[in-house]
Amino acid sequence: MFDAFYATQVEALVSLEETEKANQAAGAALLDKIGPAILITHSQAGYFSWLIADARPKLVKGNIAIEPPGPPIENVLFAAGKGRAWGLTNIPITYDPPLTDPIDLAVVKEDKADGPDLSICWMQKSPARQLVNLKDIPTMILVSEASYHAVFDHCTAKWMNQAGVKTDFIRLEDRGITGNGHMVMIEKNSLEIAKLLDDWMQKNVK
Repeated sequence: MFDAFYATQVEALVSLEETEKANQAAGAALLDKIGPAILITHSQAGYFSWLIADARPKLVKGNIAIEPPGPPIENVLFAAGKGRAWGLTNIPITYDPPLTDPIDLAVVKEDKADGPDLSICWMQKSPARQLVNLKDIPTMILVSEASYHAVFDHCTAKWMNQAGVKTDFIRLEDRGITGNGHMVMIEKNSLEIAKLLDDWMQKNVK
């Protein structure tokens, strides 16, 4: 059983930047071969879904990110420094007005959190640059009740909405699904969560 689980895990390079470049290229090449698809990613793969959609916006019909890396700009897992210099990613993603150096991405930390026990979010200063290649793709971010992501995934949804990407942010407990951690796909109620994703796709993806 453990061997089957371990075989599903994502290999990664030491460099996040090189990992993202390789997965963006591979994902774009796959879409060129198979045609339009809905992307469903989990955890680290969230980087890749934003980047693949940025590279092939016409071929991504929907984008579902289950607890993607976050929050934008700030890297909470490695407190020694900042991460995700391009907002959602560590490598370039397309903004309008164009952004050639992430140092020009003007950001500000909000004055207070959106609720108890939630992280305070970084946002763009107004007027916010727009993620033009993602804006027409139906997007959903899902977070579970007992995951370490529960405190900051709302910041990713807020960043995307501010950047013009209509993003539905769903907390499982708000849909009556409680107790889940980060690995929702291997938990006992995974089929219930899969149905929630399917219902969203049926309603939002054309």
